[in-house]
Amino acid sequence: MAAVDDESALGQRRKPVLAHEIGQNVDDLSAAELKERIGLLRGEIERLERAIEARQATRAAADSAFKI
Repeated sequence: MAAVDDESALGQRRKPVLAHEIGQNVDDLSAAELKERIGLLRGEIERLERAIEARQATRAAADSAFKI
């Protein structure tokens, strides 16, 4: 027997997952949901840019430590 989701049984809409897959179909998303996705993606871009900066700083420190 399958488990019953109370929200689905009551006819309430389930909250969307706070993630976005690149290339995901966005036809069924509202403008507010699209704006939320954009915010999530901007936050992810910022996180990735910080990771790049950290790696570049590590590389620069290693390069300067091993200069003759």
